[in-house]
Amino acid sequence: MDKLKVLVVDDESRMRKLVKDFLVREDYEVLEAGDGEEALDIFYSEKDIALIILDVMMPKLNGWEVCKEIRETSKVPIIMLTAKSTESDELNGFELGADEYISKPFSPKILVARVGALLRRTSKIGDETMIKEMGGIVMDKNAHTVKIDNNLVELSYKEFELLDYFMENAGIALSREKILDSVWDYDYFGDARTIDTHVKKLRNKMGDKGDYIKTIWGMGYKFEVNRE
Repeated sequence: MDKLKVLVVDDESRMRKLVKDFLVREDYEVLEAGDGEEALDIFYSEKDIALIILDVMMPKLNGWEVCKEIRETSKVPIIMLTAKSTESDELNGFELGADEYISKPFSPKILVARVGALLRRTSKIGDETMIKEMGGIVMDKNAHTVKIDNNLVELSYKEFELLDYFMENAGIALSREKILDSVWDYDYFGDARTIDTHVKKLRNKMGDKGDYIKTIWGMGYKFEVNRE
């Protein structure tokens, strides 16, 4: 089996080498780019990149710009790296279609674990043919599409997985910890902000149907279709 290709984009060569060394140990093939323009050149020339690790602060084109351009043509999983750790930065990343958001400094082992978990989750999507229908929402897991009231809604991988998990567990109160464990599929070392930012974005994309995601204060969320 061919090795999965991961594109690591960071203007710091030491950071690229650190990440590359850990990924190579897990048998990934690693491509490197030192700025945003080089990253796009590699992305367009290499048609089988499985995942991108993308730093935010870079010369020529920053990570936000690169992520935005890639999302115009591809749903390849993207993990954003940043020296900042503010809610507005995370929301900006998720708005542009990033799937994960990791603040520097970080544990390379945790980064590799997130890479593996994200690739496992995204690869499973194509293995299923089930179509879910609920309250005007139609989810085709084989085609990786979601239609709400017959209108196609563009979701990132993580938003898709989150909605899938909510629909699978409709009517059940879900703690943030349970959602993280089930949807992110790794031991999460951080706060619940990751869940809350994804839920906020998902609700916005769902329009009126976003009301199906009920907040359970002090605990988490519950997906419940409104009955007329």
